[in-house]
Parts: sequence; structure tokens; C-alpha cells
Amino acid sequence: MFNVTTKSIQWGRETLTLESGKIARQADGTVIATLGETSVMANVTFAKSAKPGQDFFPLTVHYQEKYYAAGKIPGGFFKREARPSEKETLTSRLIDRPCRPLFVDGFKNEVLVMCTVLSHDLENEPDILAMIAASAALTISGVPFMGPIGAARVGFSKGEYVLNPTVDDMQGLRSNPDQRLDLVVAGTKDAVMMVESEAYELTEAEMLGAVKFGHAQMQPVIDLIMDFAEDCAKEPFDFSPPDFSALYGRVKVAGETQMRAAFAIRDKQERTTAIDDAAAAIKAALTEEDLKDGNLGSAIKQLESSILRGDIISGGARIDGRDTKTVRPITCETGILPRTHGSALFTRGETQGLVVTTLGTGEDEQIIDALHGNSRSNFLLHYNFPPYSVGEVGRVGSPGRREIGHGKLAWRALQAVLPAATDFPYTIRVVSEITESNGSSSMASVCGGSLSMMDAGVPLKAPVAGVAMGLILEDDGRFAVLTDILGDEDHLGDMDFKVAGTEKGITTMQMDIKIAGITPEIMAQALEQAREGRIHILGEMAKSLTSAQAFSEYAPKIETLTIPTDKIREVIGSGGKVIREIVEVSGAKVDINDDGVIKIASNDQKAIKKAYDMIWSIVAEPEEGQIYTGRVVKLVDFGAFVNFFGKRDGLVHVSQIANKRLSHPNEALKEGQEVKVKLLGFDDRGKVKLGMKMVDQETGLEITEKTEAAEG
Repeated sequence: MFNVTTKSIQWGRETLTLESGKIARQADGTVIATLGETSVMANVTFAKSAKPGQDFFPLTVHYQEKYYAAGKIPGGFFKREARPSEKETLTSRLIDRPCRPLFVDGFKNEVLVMCTVLSHDLENEPDILAMIAASAALTISGVPFMGPIGAARVGFSKGEYVLNPTVDDMQGLRSNPDQRLDLVVAGTKDAVMMVESEAYELTEAEMLGAVKFGHAQMQPVIDLIMDFAEDCAKEPFDFSPPDFSALYGRVKVAGETQMRAAFAIRDKQERTTAIDDAAAAIKAALTEEDLKDGNLGSAIKQLESSILRGDIISGGARIDGRDTKTVRPITCETGILPRTHGSALFTRGETQGLVVTTLGTGEDEQIIDALHGNSRSNFLLHYNFPPYSVGEVGRVGSPGRREIGHGKLAWRALQAVLPAATDFPYTIRVVSEITESNGSSSMASVCGGSLSMMDAGVPLKAPVAGVAMGLILEDDGRFAVLTDILGDEDHLGDMDFKVAGTEKGITTMQMDIKIAGITPEIMAQALEQAREGRIHILGEMAKSLTSAQAFSEYAPKIETLTIPTDKIREVIGSGGKVIREIVEVSGAKVDINDDGVIKIASNDQKAIKKAYDMIWSIVAEPEEGQIYTGRVVKLVDFGAFVNFFGKRDGLVHVSQIANKRLSHPNEALKEGQEVKVKLLGFDDRGKVKLGMKMVDQETGLEITEKTEAAEG
């Protein structure tokens, strides 16, 4: 009944298996990839004709994690998978980015790629497996795809690169001093197509080495997919790239002069208007038949590209007059919003970010419900890109994939320099409002986020800056690497390569290639230019931070203490009774985690101290030999019970009350009286033994033989 094809290789510490022919046979291509006990199914379907007038390639990638894959039931009220999580959105982008450039030019049929996590062993991350499954499914589907691609995750621990580290290896990267890198790389047999990374101040050489290592390690996977496709691939879809060279010739004659003049304008808005006017003039000069040609848009874009690329590759100036290595003018301001905890305005050329930092308590942490378990994050970064930032009228709604992706990139860049939670017990939320955009707003968010957090008094280990690099690569091998690219250089160029880090090293690197990959030599040059640009930007940022930034008076004050885990129950109390009482009496917020770390927050320092003292009285242990102030709570024939340490009572035996014989404690004491007592020790049953006669009840000092002799 089934015509099943299965291929396997040993890949790292696990066996990688590809299977097709048993499940979802009506899709154009279905592959189930398994690594260890993690399995991901990729399904590819594509339309057999393009929509009339279609002027872009409609590729859609959906990655979805099913909770049953890890034996879990979704949290929340509805108990079913709902809108995509941040992880699912980011992984969808991760799959899309290296695959999109490999479709044949001119192919505009709709393509849908769906990747579903069917099983998760909590050791092998499903995102890399999803990329491999998608690549294999595209390769066997018959769609005009110039793959396959391979993918790998690379760690860097104790000076060694690690292939596909486990989920546990990569969890809590900030708290793991041995693991300094989480890098995902994808590419073809000959070149790298995509890089995404989170790093801890690695050098350019170390990052380049990680990319090379990952590219080498994915080669067996590419070979496996090709071997797999030989046995089960469908016949290639009959598609020939459209030849619009004649149309392009007419477009060039009609508008090259006006278009070239438009690209000579340095102001973005004026240039955009002039380019639109040039395109309108071209259309006005063409025939009715040319206007109906679905390739007209591509022909006009080719003209724009040839002008921009030709000027740069021939050694001329860029659109705004810069050379290939110069960063646009930078202006930095901090503390521009009076009531926020921290704020910064970062402007680089015509790209600008208003970035605001808010400090919160443990109650504000993000709860993350993931396949591998629940976790909490105390650092949030949200990126917003409103239409007005590019002078457009557009729909405003919930964050899209691009906003989520750019926000995560900036998050990765900054999280490496955050202080430890034990040193700075705040939840940090950074919001980047992009108010102007002309290239690399995500890197503006990195720079502005660093300044904003320092303005809020967050003790970062070092400032972080980011820069976006571009590439013009011609068929004859000539190329130019561009520092701090403009929007047009991004759209019409061959690479978007973002690098962020400190003066010491790289904290994140993201690369997307629009051609069939680049060589290590080009990447090395891009990294070096990015380092030079980053150092320059850090110098400009430092000018706005001439003195130590004060902690915001409007931010909550937080103190922490750590208690033994066996005392947590006592602080919380039955049904939360004790901790509620502490909050009500003190007026402070109190958070306690499973490790015994307690955070006390309030704008009133007295409230913090009151809560601190109440908690300390519950968890602290009295020390033998110390003198305490207590209160008599009960008198009995053989002594007095004194409450001396929180809620703890001890017995002062009648013989230890005074330096004379008493027939009953009431001869020297009365209930409610404040007394000074010394902790003498504990009896065999753990009962507290106290003494009074050796303590001066006026001063609270211990009476020694020496002082008695001096007084005598």
C-alpha cells in the first residue's frame, strides 16, 4: 500500500533519518526527519500556475510545535494550540530565509511549506530538523528549487566547536560560563546562505570559524538529501524562467537617464518620489502590450539595480555620497523622557529609534510555555515599526513576523552584557519605537537599547553597538562590501549582514544572502569592516554618557535575600497566609522562587526594611553566645519563657535570672517585661537555653569577671 523511502546517516551523536511515502501522500512533497527521538514532518505544496499579474514570489512557511510531541497539554483556557509563539514565528523565518533565494528567478507560483513537530525528546532541538525536513521536501516535490540546503547548530565550549548541542546545553546560556555561542548556519554544497547567532563576546575569527565548522558539518546532510531524492523525487515542474530582455531594453531606453538622476538625490523621501516619477515616465513611454506584461515590474527593478550596483562596483560613490566603509552621521541623546526609567534617542543618518527602558519586579517576568518545559525571562525587548517611519500610510495591528524577528535580534545582541539576576534583581523591558527608517533599524534598536538601559542605571558589562553590512557581487567576481547600508542598498544588493557587539567581541550576528551564497573570504572582509564600524559607533555613543548614569527615582527599589529552601514553606505559610501578612503589614511586594531567592520591592525603603526584617525573623537561626533583646511571655515555677528571636521562645531557668537565689521568677520579672538574654545553647531535645544574670540589663553588654573586678 505504501511506497516508503527511508535513508539514514550517523550525524554527530545521533542518527538522522529521512522518510517519505507513508504519510501525507497528497502533498507535492512530504518528508519526516528524525534525529534521536525528535521528529518533524515537512509538507510542500505549490500552485501549478501563477496568478495573473503576480509581481512577487508568494512563499509561505509555517512552523508549528504540537504540545503532544512532548507529552504535554497546552496551558491557558482553551487547551489547544492557538496563535504562533515567538519561537514558532522565529523558526518559520529561519526556514524561509535560506530557502527563498534558491527558487528559480521568475518563479511566482504560490508555495506553501508547513513543518510540524510530531515528537520531541527534549534533547534535540526541532528547529534544525525542521530546516532539513523542509529542504528535503522541497527537493523531492518537483518545484523549481536549486537546493538542497543543509543546516546545523554550533556551540562553542571551552575553546571547542560543538555540533548540535542539546537543549539542556543551550538553556540558560547566560548562566553557563562554559557555553559561549548558539549559532545556526544553513547553506548549500558550496556556500553559506544564512547565519543566526547569540554569542558572548567572541572574536571575528572565532565567529568565522564557527560558520566554517557548521558549513562543513552539514555536508553529510546535503549528501543524504540528494541520495534520498534520487529514489523518491517527483518529475521537475515544467518551468522556464521568463525572458524579458527585450522588454528590459525598452525600459532602459525609456527611462535610464531619469532613473539615474533620481538615484543621485541624497534625501530619501525626495529620491523615492523621483524614482516613482521615473517609473511612471517609463510606463508612459511604453506600448499597451508592454504595460500588460507581468514582467514589467521586474524589468524596472532590474534597471534600478543596475544603476545602483554599477555605480558602486565601478568605484563611484554610494547613493548618499559615502565610500564603502563610512558610517552615516550619528547623534545620541539620553534621558529625553522625564518620567520613564530610562530613555534614549539614537539617530544614524535617516534611521532613528526612540528606545525606552522600564524596570519591574519578579511579577513582571515573562512566563514561557515551551515544549521542553516552562521558564521565565527577566529581559524583554519589543520592536515596533509604524508606517510613519517610512512616510507611508499602512495598517497598524499586532506585531508581524518582521517586528518579532528584529526584536529578537536586538534581544540577542544585548542579553550577553546584562548583569546577573542576583546582582540586579529587576525585570527589564526595552521598547524600541522606530521613528525613522532608512536601513538597519534593528541595529539602531541595539544601540538605542544599550544607551536606554544605561540611562536607567542598569549596570551593563559593556555598551553594545550594531551595524548592518551589504554586498554587491557581480558575475565576473568583482565585489564591494558596504558598511552601514541604506534601505535601497539592502533591497537591491546581495546581502544583509548584521553584526553587533562590544569593543571586546561579537554578541550577535545575522546574515541573509539573496544569491547562491558567499565565500569565507567575503565574509571575513565583511566581519572586519563591521568591527571597524562598530568601534566607531561605540565611540559616538560614549559621547552621550559622559558620567555615571543615576538609577531612576521612579523605578521600584528591590532588595534580595536568599534563604534555605527548607524555609520557603515557613515564609509562604499555609495557603500563603504568612507571605500575605508580610505584604499587608510592610506594604512591599515580595516574590520568592523555588531556589529560595526572595525579592522585596517598593518605592519606600522603610517598607522594604520592614518586609526584610519580618522574613529574616522567620528564617534566621539564633547563634549561641549572642545577646538578644526579648520579652517575657510566661512565668512558671522553674523559670521564665522569653520571646527573643522572631517567633522563637527560650527558657531562662530560675537559676539564670539573677546573681542571687530566687524562690520564684516573679520576684525579679513580670510578664511583658523587656529583658536582655544570652543564648547559652540547646538541650538534647533542641530546646533553647537562655541566661540573664551574665548580661547588663541596662547596656545589653555581657558582664565578665574582668569588668566585675574593675567595678569592685
